[in-house]
Amino acid sequence: MSAPRPPFRVGIIGTGGIAHAHAEALTALAPRVAIAGVVDLDPARANAFAERFGVDRVYSDAAELFANETLDLVHVCTPPQTHTPLAIEAMRAGVPSLVEKPTALTLAEVDELAAVQAETGVPVLTVFQHRFGAAARHLQALVGGGELGRPLVATCETLWYRPDEYFDMPWRGRWDVEGGGPTMGHGIHQFDLLFAIFGEWSQVSAYAARQLRPTDTEDVSMAIVRFGNGALATVVNSLVSPHETSRLRFDFEYASVEVRHLYGYTSEDWTFTPAPGHEHLSARWAEGLDSGATSGHLDQVRAILDALEAGEAPGVDLAEARRTLEFAAATYASAFRGVAIDAGELVGDDPFVRSMSGGIVPWAAVKAVLA
Repeated sequence: MSAPRPPFRVGIIGTGGIAHAHAEALTALAPRVAIAGVVDLDPARANAFAERFGVDRVYSDAAELFANETLDLVHVCTPPQTHTPLAIEAMRAGVPSLVEKPTALTLAEVDELAAVQAETGVPVLTVFQHRFGAAARHLQALVGGGELGRPLVATCETLWYRPDEYFDMPWRGRWDVEGGGPTMGHGIHQFDLLFAIFGEWSQVSAYAARQLRPTDTEDVSMAIVRFGNGALATVVNSLVSPHETSRLRFDFEYASVEVRHLYGYTSEDWTFTPAPGHEHLSARWAEGLDSGATSGHLDQVRAILDALEAGEAPGVDLAEARRTLEFAAATYASAFRGVAIDAGELVGDDPFVRSMSGGIVPWAAVKAVLA
């Protein structure tokens, strides 16, 4: 009988709000995993975080963490503009990274990450935790096995509300440091799950607007999406919707499957409606549901540790994350150019490869004229 594996040693870079979700997931998985050290530019915040989660070592920068700790994984929980340089630093140190969304600010940055990953052989993973809840995994298995028939129609809505004060934080609502508005920072979780279930998108036609919020980016976007398998979907991302909800509905040949939640779902948040003549599928759906745990970081971190322990590639890998990020870029490109954008169209020196805004945000031009 082989000896049990030593605990996974992980680091956390950034100790702001989202880092707490990561640390809570890691703590829930103890003693299988241990937080070896944390990094933050703010010593007081870092020390308070370390004390709360029982971490012995606090560092002022990532280089210090990598120089002093042997790590199996590092969680990057910093503002978006730092994700690419920190992931590259981790790869150079030989440490796989789990990066909060968005993985990078631009497609060009994702391609830079891919080049370093190919050079070092060290993976970069992205937090898309909604893929890993029990109901979503069960739905993926049913779809993959062909039990629900062809995917036909989907609706993907992230209708959230953020007041003006939300954007007081200097990195929010700016193309150069956040990458975009709700399309990049909020709805991306929902449409990532849409793609995980329905397959690869092939074309998008979109609109984006700044309706209310004091931002450089959009606060609303809407898109019509065609998939490679012929399915169609609508995707709506909003930060101006007082009645908040996150909703995904999938219509297949033999059933409709819908989930309504806000920031995480349980199995009870899903409904399953079989098509006439396929009522037996209701029992098949019920077979794979859990007892009501809420989807979140814990699901993905557990899946990553399982994969690492088994010597398998964990998710969500860089190639998959790029496809989701490419959809965000294509949404902006379609909205600002006024044309449909095909998957794979944004390449090379295209402005939307280098910036999600493409340098042609319509309300930015209006603002410049008024100034």
